[in-house]
Formats: sequence, structure tokens, C-alpha cells
Amino acid sequence: MAFLPKKPSEVPRGVFNAVFSWMLKQRIGQIEHFMQHPHQVQEEVFRRLMNDGAKCTWGRDHGYADIRTPEEFRKRVPVQDYEAMQPTIERVMNGEQGLLWPSEIKWFAKSSGTTAGRSKFIPVSKEALEECHFAGGKDLMSLYCDQVPDTKVFSGRGLVMGGSHQVNKLNEGTYFGDVSAVMMQNMPMAARFIRTPDLSIALLDDWEEKIERMVETTLKQNVTHIAGVPTWTIVLIEHLFKKTGKSNLLDIWPNLELYIHGGVSFAPYRKRFRELIPSPDMTYLETYNASEGFFAIQDQLDSHDLLLMLDYGIYYEFIPVSEFDKSEPRTVGLEGLELGKVYALVISTNAGLWRYRIGDTVRITSLNPFRVQVAGRIRHFINAFGEEVIVENADRAIEQASAATGALVREYTAAPIYFEAGEKGGHEWLVEFDTPPESLQAFTEALDRTLKEINSDYAAKRHKDMALGMPILHAVPHNTFYDWLKRKGKLGGQHKVPRLSNTREYLEEILADGRGAPTPG
Repeated sequence: MAFLPKKPSEVPRGVFNAVFSWMLKQRIGQIEHFMQHPHQVQEEVFRRLMNDGAKCTWGRDHGYADIRTPEEFRKRVPVQDYEAMQPTIERVMNGEQGLLWPSEIKWFAKSSGTTAGRSKFIPVSKEALEECHFAGGKDLMSLYCDQVPDTKVFSGRGLVMGGSHQVNKLNEGTYFGDVSAVMMQNMPMAARFIRTPDLSIALLDDWEEKIERMVETTLKQNVTHIAGVPTWTIVLIEHLFKKTGKSNLLDIWPNLELYIHGGVSFAPYRKRFRELIPSPDMTYLETYNASEGFFAIQDQLDSHDLLLMLDYGIYYEFIPVSEFDKSEPRTVGLEGLELGKVYALVISTNAGLWRYRIGDTVRITSLNPFRVQVAGRIRHFINAFGEEVIVENADRAIEQASAATGALVREYTAAPIYFEAGEKGGHEWLVEFDTPPESLQAFTEALDRTLKEINSDYAAKRHKDMALGMPILHAVPHNTFYDWLKRKGKLGGQHKVPRLSNTREYLEEILADGRGAPTPG
């Protein structure tokens, strides 16, 4: 490649597209290796983590140097959540090094969320950035280029809907921001050449100013792919339409060919995106990444399953459903997984997270190779009456109800209605529509019917209305959820509406505005 100029900006876009696509596809053989030898690859990751971990205070305290098997690891280190690790993480944030990981840690990914609780700050080492977060982004494009050999995706810009960056004032050498912002601040030159907008806009804290400036900047560019959470991507597209008077995104960016999404299920948004981008050639790819790491990628264009990425410096364990509520839950490795079952994810990483329970659940959709679908958050569910409704159920019910009634749903949340004297319990839903159904009652009935079809526990509780009554659904005005997130200081980036809650906290906050209109009949 000596004939190419050193700076990507000096390379013609067509040449860069051809060369960069070819370079990315060289990784495919390594991906195929861990697909074919998953247990061997995870064993190698485990050994490396034990060897590196033994060089830091945490590893010495837990005897990592003597650990030879995952079973010994499980005996010595308990499954833990953020609260358990928080004191040590705060020491690292204050400048102490070598506590959780041997190399320097000066970056922290501030976790997104919609609760009013204290934010989490996840350590991000150099190894985690390069071998996990950046590797995930490159592998996504490698898999895409391998399946779409005539792609022109690198002949233009990739629009990234990222978060903001702030300096941690506890220590001048320590920084934090959304994981996307941390990645932007540290990205290689080639990635800076591809992405838009520039960092002066991408890292703005004021979300509404950022959107306006993104619109102004990207209207003049050749955007070929977009990456971001569906909710905020739609907000940007609507601002573009308002600015230009267009109603088809391809009239603004005719070479757009790929949308990369994650953070929430795409099912409720799929129909809306097909209206915004009416092209059968548009490709949609899902990723499963978080502040803690990059975990899985949709590796097949015709399937929504996500390939578990096994060589990113993350050792995986899984908690079966029966163990969710236990203080010391039993875990299994890859060898103990069962097809179709839901598990909570536990990770040990090259950033010093040890047997860390991240709060997500996944459904195993393939054992050869290992593929998953994100089922939801452990805390985002409704189980007030033994119905065990999870986000995966709710997303599918919303999707089916929308299809049955011609509706388009922008956002929703749901919570239980607890028993009162002489009344049944139930579920209460707040739904914001882009296109409302002709009959909210028909939408509610379709939603309820789907939940009964896919969740036997819910069906049993709904049988003859014995334990659960018919869901109560409120259609709320446009921007209800946007305004709620704005009041909480949670606009943009990776922030998202909690789909389900076993308490009424979120729902009551939104209803307190008096915006809801109960379903007729």
C-alpha cells in the first residue's frame, strides 16, 4: 500500500472505499475461527485475563495467579454489581492505578439510563478501547463488506449519533463521557476521516443545539451510513425534513445504504424507518454494545440474531432465570447454555470488571455458532402478579398491534396496576404514536392478544380476567417522552425510555402532566 498518501484525507474517496473495504475483510478468517472454536477461544481469553489480572491489586487479593479453571474463579470471586465495585472504581477515578487492571485507566464511560439514581462510571482501559470497542465497530463493517461486496459505504461519510464529553473534575488526568464520546475522543485517524460531524459538534452537551448544527453540517455532505439509537436518529431525520421540506431521506442523501442501530429493540421502529427511507436496498444492522463492552453483532443480513463476539478480551458467564433473584447466583459458561433459554449476562473484561452483572438478559438463538437476541434489562420487567412480562414480549406485542391496526409507535412504557379493594390488578400503558390507530381499543386488544400468545404466564393470569384485567392504554401527545427526558437532563446519546417497570415511578411522573387520555371503552 506504499503508493497511497499517508493521510486518509489525501486519498480519493473511491480508492479509499476499495482499499479500506478490502482491508476490513481480512478479519473474516479470524471471526470464522472463533465461530468454529468458541470454547477454545474463550479459554484463551480466560487465561489472559487471569494472567493480566494477577498483576493488579484486585487480582492479587483474589489469588488470580493460582487460578487455573473457571470453577476456581467462580469460587473465589462472587458475582457482583456496580454497587459492589463502586468504592474501588471511585479510587481509580481519583487517580489510583493498578487496582482493577494493570495498565493505566484514565477514561470512564458514564452509563446512560433514565432513572433518577446515581450515574455509573465504567472504567475503560486502552485494551478495552482497542480490542473491544473499536474492534466491534470494525468487525461490523467487515461483516457488512463481506456480504455486500459492491458496497460504496466508504465513499461517503458515516453519521454518528453520539453522546457528550465532560472532564471529570475529581482528577485532571481522568475523563468521562458517554461510551460513544469516549470512543470519539480516542478514535484512529481513518475513523475520523469517515465519520461526521466533527468533534466540535459531536461532543456538544446541549442536545438541541447539537441537532441543529448536525443538520446544517450534514446537509452538505455525502452521507452513506448512519449509526445511532433509533429514537434520536428519528429526531434528527425529522429536523432534516423540516429544514428541507423533504419526506424521503434518500432525497437528501441519495447514496445512503446502511443504518446501524442498537440500544433498544428495532422492532417497534422498523415500519417507521421504511417510511423515512423507502428503499428495498437499505440495509439495517443491529449491534449489542454498552458502556461495559461490545458484545454481539448482527452477522447475517437476513436474520436479526446477533453473533456473540468471543475474542474481544471478555470472558462470558450466564445466569439462568431460576437464579436471577439469588444473592449468589449459579452461572454457566458457553458449554452450559441451552437453546431458546434466557440468561442474565455476567462479564469479566480487559478493563477490570470482574464477574460483573451488567443487568441485561439475552435469549440464546443458536449454539453453533453462538448467537443471541437481547431480551431486555433484568430490572425492566413487570412481574407484579406472576406474569413475568419482559421487554422482549412487550416489543413484540407493540409490533404486532401496530401491524394489525396500521399504527406507528414512537415510544411507550408500561407499569402494573396494583390490586385495590374490589378491583383486579392489571397493566397500564403509555403509548406515543406517530400514526395512531383508528381504534385504540382495537390496538389494546391486539396487544393483549399477542402477549397471551407469546407468554403463558401472562395468559394464565389473564384467563377469564381472574388475576389481570384488560390492559389500560393511554395515548399521549407527540413529544411527551422527549419532554420527559429533557426535564430529567437525559436527551440524546444512549439515553432511552424504560419500556417496562415493576413500579409505577416513571409512569406516574409522565401522567402527572395530565397528558394521558384513557382508551375509550
